[in-house]
Amino acid sequence: MANERVVWAKKVPQVYKKLDEIDQVIAEELDIRLLELVKLRSSVLNGCSFCVDLHTQRALKEGESLQRLFLVATWYEAGDIFTPAERAALALTDEMTRMGEHGVSDETYAEAAEHYDDTELAALMSAIAMINLYNRLAVTSRLHVKKR
Repeated sequence: MANERVVWAKKVPQVYKKLDEIDQVIAEELDIRLLELVKLRSSVLNGCSFCVDLHTQRALKEGESLQRLFLVATWYEAGDIFTPAERAALALTDEMTRMGEHGVSDETYAEAAEHYDDTELAALMSAIAMINLYNRLAVTSRLHVKKR
């Protein structure tokens, strides 16, 4: 059928397994709720409904509030709903996800570096890069959310 696409994880499960191993290493360095917020934000920006659903569900399981999940889409207007460290991580997520030809600004990087040590910052950058990879694969494969 012309509309069907390859689901990458089913055809190269060894790649999915390795990426999952990388995710596990990253998760050892950062708070799980922060990770889920970052993954959700990037997924919103990339229009990946599958990942938006997945990371919303995971964040809920980790105790994240509905209000904060709803406001991830407009975190920059949400005032003190997000901590300064979370706001720095979300700003970094925005710039890494929308990188374009200008990369990540010195200001955004410096703000994130004020809140996270070098290892945490490296893990945060890796997490953002990984979710962007997952988003691109899911959107290209046209993975869709199943109704619950």
